[in-house]
Amino acid sequence: MATQNFEDIVDDFEFMDDWEDRYRYVIEMGKAMDPLDDAFRVDANKVHGCASQVWLQTYTDAGVFRFDGDSDALIVRGLIAVLRALYNDVPVDQVADVDAPAELARLGLNDHLSSQRSNGVRAMVERIRSVAAQA
Repeated sequence: MATQNFEDIVDDFEFMDDWEDRYRYVIEMGKAMDPLDDAFRVDANKVHGCASQVWLQTYTDAGVFRFDGDSDALIVRGLIAVLRALYNDVPVDQVADVDAPAELARLGLNDHLSSQRSNGVRAMVERIRSVAAQA
């Protein structure tokens, strides 16, 4: 189960021939995100287990899950943008049904991220799922 925004990323990735282009695309997605307000850069929003500094501000709106995020690393900001495309606008009670590893594998990210970055993505996904389960 993936949102249309995520499917658009999958489609875009199919048109790119090499991973340098895909990395640039992910970084550009991160640059296009609005920065997270400093008021949300607090320990309660910090994702532990990431090599970079990462903050996720989650919320629900009429039963729909949403989050904003930020990082001090450009590629991680881009990965946050990818996760936003995957999870934003999903009904909160269906967030746990999203198979993030399988969806991200469609992009080939599993094979092209360092182990530290992969661990960071897993930590972000765990945080998203945990917050949604509590909502």
